[in-house]
Amino acid sequence: MSDPARRYLTTPIYYASGEPHIGHAYTTILADALARFWRQDGVDVFFLTGTDEHGPKMQTAAEERGMEPMELCDLMAGKFQAAWERLEISHDRFIRTTEQEHKDVVRAFVTRLHERGEIYEGSYSGWYCIHEERYWTEKDLGEDNACPDCGRPTQHLEEKNYFFRMSAYQDALVRHIEENPDWIVPEIRRNEILGFLRQPLGDLSISRPRSRVAWGVPLPFDEDHVAYVWVDALINYLTATGAIDPSAPSDAQGFDDVSASRWPADLHVIGKDILTTHSVYWPTLLMGVGLPLPRQILSHGWWVVGDTKMSKSLGNVVDPLQLRDDFGTDAVRWYLLREMPTGSDASYTPERFLARYDELANVLGNLASRVVSMIVKYRDGVVPHAAADGLDSAITETMAAARSAMAEYKVHEALAAAMDLARTANGYVEERQPWTQAKESPDDLDHTLASLTRALTALCALFQPATPAKMAELAPRLGLDSVPTLEQALALETAGRAVSKGPPLFPRVELAQAE
Repeated sequence: MSDPARRYLTTPIYYASGEPHIGHAYTTILADALARFWRQDGVDVFFLTGTDEHGPKMQTAAEERGMEPMELCDLMAGKFQAAWERLEISHDRFIRTTEQEHKDVVRAFVTRLHERGEIYEGSYSGWYCIHEERYWTEKDLGEDNACPDCGRPTQHLEEKNYFFRMSAYQDALVRHIEENPDWIVPEIRRNEILGFLRQPLGDLSISRPRSRVAWGVPLPFDEDHVAYVWVDALINYLTATGAIDPSAPSDAQGFDDVSASRWPADLHVIGKDILTTHSVYWPTLLMGVGLPLPRQILSHGWWVVGDTKMSKSLGNVVDPLQLRDDFGTDAVRWYLLREMPTGSDASYTPERFLARYDELANVLGNLASRVVSMIVKYRDGVVPHAAADGLDSAITETMAAARSAMAEYKVHEALAAAMDLARTANGYVEERQPWTQAKESPDDLDHTLASLTRALTALCALFQPATPAKMAELAPRLGLDSVPTLEQALALETAGRAVSKGPPLFPRVELAQAE
């Protein structure tokens, strides 16, 4: 049973052969927004991300650069860590699969499978795509034996492998998905996996000969083979919990009781391209060692250009760090979270980016500037003692809508509700006309300014998961020590607070910059 006061949240670990791109950024920012929202509600969150550093792609990429594999791993892991720092990612642990702790857990995990009779030796003959790290049958291939996923050429291989008896768990996995309809969200992804499982499930090759792939974790029962990179990578989610003690005797390593650890994960946040590995390979491997399954998998869509997925090989990838340098971290976070309906695809265009940025500048930024300026001008910078209930119903409704949307991982809807409240507050300014009240009705002006301050306090809390840096700037301008939680925003006393003016939260930009 999940503990509502604790959440273990993961992103995928990103393959370290390439630079961080907008797809990596979206997944990580989405997870970060959830983590920040939960922390606002007092939840003890453990948020994991990291890099996947083994396998033939890393080996080949290092050779092409004239580097040792570990040198390349260190370089790329550093780039991902720097990117997440610049994008305000609040992870609690950055894991690398080259860490000794992780390698020891991988060896303990496959040993457990082997001792339970879940692994057997066999041979494999098929067409192998090094980029996708997977085999294909001849009927799957495209023209000129191209990989059906990435379009790159495949090579025919025949070699000895070790196999996991994945097929033995097909019925149990189908039953789990059918009995837990929210285990994979959104529903369209759940249906994809159930469709995939209507066909007989084969066994999973879990090793590669070391003579071909030297850069990996050697199998403890056959040092001439290394663990298949996807098996190695998936186990990171377990390593990070500390649930398994690989140094203990095999009957006391923790596989039989993980109750004192953070396992199982509460939520894996992934892109739809790695749905099968996370919702078929991973749960059946866990069944094989006798561990509980993750509680939920959220599979989001792709960022596309036209109808084509962004891809480094196609040269159509948007660099989130360049956008960040031009517009600021929070503008990038806002655009990615606001523009993509969770679970669906979305397309990046400079025009859409600018439209979302203008929303921040013209609605939220403008509201903050005009309210603080009026309190400074008309009340010497101090929020007046007056009833602050002019926007209460709108605030309460927005809080409820945001909570409901976030509970269903519809982050874009929660942010839309927050922006609608900012629009309502701007409308309230036009309706009340405080510049006229200042001359004709001081008591009404006090009520207006107090109500607007209360709305801005709520907005500071509501926008924090998406725009944490700017809300950290706004909070002291409203006389707050820090960004409030949702509950605090509803309960905080506004009267007597000293406010202060500052530069625009979101300076105006031109389309040329977005392009």
